[in-house]
Amino acid sequence: MPQMFPLNWIFLFIFFLFIFMNFYIQIFYHFNNKKMLSNSMLKIYKNKKLLIWKW
Repeated sequence: MPQMFPLNWIFLFIFFLFIFMNFYIQIFYHFNNKKMLSNSMLKIYKNKKLLIWKW
């Protein structure tokens, strides 16, 4: 049972990190309309968002 706890904490940390990045990129992209993010970064972000919503 104690061996399962580190994996659960890592999983929760990654999950919350993805949610945080989701909000951060949306806010950052709304305030910067000058295309500070490259198209490749935006595509990777959209792919991760789709993976999160499908998963």
